Amino acid sequence: MTSETEHLSEQPAAPASPWRSRARTFYWLLRRELWEHRVLYVAPAAVAGLGIVGNLIGSLHLSNATRAARIADPSIYDYMEPYGFVAGTVFLCGVVVSVLYCLGALHGERRDRSILFWKSLPVSDLMTVLSKAAAPLLLMPVIVFALVVAAQLITVALTSLIWLANGFDPRLMWAQMDLPFLWAVLAYGLTFMALWHAPIFAWLLLVSAWARRVPFIWAVAPLAAIAIIEHLAFGGASDPDVMKHRFTGGFSGPFTVGSRGEAPVSKLADLDPARLFGQPGVWIGLIVAALFLFAAVRLRRSRGAI
Repeated sequence: MTSETEHLSEQPAAPASPWRSRARTFYWLLRRELWEHRVLYVAPAAVAGLGIVGNLIGSLHLSNATRAARIADPSIYDYMEPYGFVAGTVFLCGVVVSVLYCLGALHGERRDRSILFWKSLPVSDLMTVLSKAAAPLLLMPVIVFALVVAAQLITVALTSLIWLANGFDPRLMWAQMDLPFLWAVLAYGLTFMALWHAPIFAWLLLVSAWARRVPFIWAVAPLAAIAIIEHLAFGGASDPDVMKHRFTGGFSGPFTVGSRGEAPVSKLADLDPARLFGQPGVWIGLIVAALFLFAAVRLRRSRGAI
């Protein structure tokens, strides 16, 4: 029995499945992006912190008479407005950071010659490019959502303490707030915007893999040329505004009634996910994004250090 046990213990461990191995590699590549590009979470966190400080200062300067008036007539003040503003500013910061990240993601490793080190590791160009695409499309929405929720909860806690210190019941303020609704709409919007803006981020990664200098100019110039040609060819009432819609459609659709870009949503029933995610533009954009990423993989495979 003992010899049989020893024999079994000497058997080599079963190798991990290829899928599990790739998933583990992808996980560590994502961690690498967060470690090398701390701006992905530091900048949005700084904006969220400024939002907390701004709301705190506003609450401290609020007079008791104003608090009493708002309690007596809740219609004179929208308690959700400052929380929505914080969510919007953190999100916009995330968009700016994502654009700058994509422009430098593949260009930077060629410029500082770190690509020579990373290519010496047993990691494919496909996995590397996909991990970089996941930063704006997967990591950033999660970071923005987590920071917004944390900032809003901290703001509610601090504001409630200020109300208590001034002799007011914070539950009267809470009754006028619906943060779970705001969080649901935010998650809904971030999911759509990640899909809608996928071809934009993929294009920036492609340019980052191709350009030797100033990738920003090479990324913007073709888009500006397309917009000018589009306007000259289809100007007037029939102007399709394809480029404009690609850049702005992700902001207006998920946060308006019926996804029509008109009145802002005020309840979950106003959302229309079938209409929003069923747009041909969503799926066409994903196909274009896949083509751009495929080209970026091929370029990374053939391009070396600058």
